[in-house]
Amino acid sequence: MWGREKMIDHASISVCDLELSDVFYQNVLAPLGLLRLVDRETAIGFGKSYPEFWLNLRVDMLSVEGNSGNHICLRAPTNEAVIAFYNIAISHGGRCDGAPGERQAAVTTYFGAFIRDLDGNKIEAVCFPRMDAS
Repeated sequence: MWGREKMIDHASISVCDLELSDVFYQNVLAPLGLLRLVDRETAIGFGKSYPEFWLNLRVDMLSVEGNSGNHICLRAPTNEAVIAFYNIAISHGGRCDGAPGERQAAVTTYFGAFIRDLDGNKIEAVCFPRMDAS
């Protein structure tokens, strides 16, 4: 059955300006191979063949607090894609929350970068070169 291998089907974040966030994420997610697949009045879905990452309009929301503990991690095909994700985010008004580099995870090292989007949402791009090569 399609999609059964996934633990999580999709994730959503809230944004206060859907149009501005749409432009930001179309650029930021492109190096990860994610495209805008669904465009609704109050939501936009990104993915490769299925919308797995959603932007939901919440016009009255406040910026996400820096210590909320929430973040979304998206897989990147290469270290170069992680770097492009980060650089594009910064050039489009995002903030650094961890520059691209190698990090230690629970079971292996990985290459990742963390950004804060226009609303303060923490988004990570990650590549596991050793695991992805096998």
